[in-house]
Amino acid sequence: MDDHTLFARGLELLLPVISQGRVEVVGSTGDASAAAGLVSRCRPDLVLVDLHMPPPGGIRAVAAIRRTTPLVRVVAMSDSTDPAPALEALRAGAEGYLPKTSEPEELLPPLLAVLDGWAVFPADLLRVLLRPSRCTPVDLDGEERRLLRAIAAGRNTVDIAEELHVSERTVKRMTAALLRKLRVSNRAEAAAVAGQAGLLGE
Repeated sequence: MDDHTLFARGLELLLPVISQGRVEVVGSTGDASAAAGLVSRCRPDLVLVDLHMPPPGGIRAVAAIRRTTPLVRVVAMSDSTDPAPALEALRAGAEGYLPKTSEPEELLPPLLAVLDGWAVFPADLLRVLLRPSRCTPVDLDGEERRLLRAIAAGRNTVDIAEELHVSERTVKRMTAALLRKLRVSNRAEAAAVAGQAGLLGE
């Protein structure tokens, strides 16, 4: 979804072609207030949200989509080099962030990765997310730290279950509890917390 009609129309035309039919665009709007309703009606697997849509804006659209259609994957996009909007989008529930300066051919691999459960970010934003801070380390036990490191490494539920020797259902329950404890809303934010707390090098 994008307020820049030319960019949005270009993606609509090019993504199905470069994906050899694997991608189908089922809806588009430049109205942030209508975004959640459109997603509810169309039920896509993945939603692209421009963070610079007119008021109420892309951040609000991400949050509304997350509330109304929690299983859909959301990727925020922007042409700004300021990391602040991207971080806000992650807090609102986006699974990833991609620059609008990317060519359509460059967008396809990360978008498909998001559908496979990965979080995607440009390298410069990832450095911001993982930059060490002076915050107090999160008080986690050994099992929670292992789970958090696995999440930060991008492992899926099946792989984590094998590593921790538990069921997939248990991993989902543990992940939900961990997100609540970290006071974050998704795996991408959890990975950022792991980096800030210095847990990735353990």
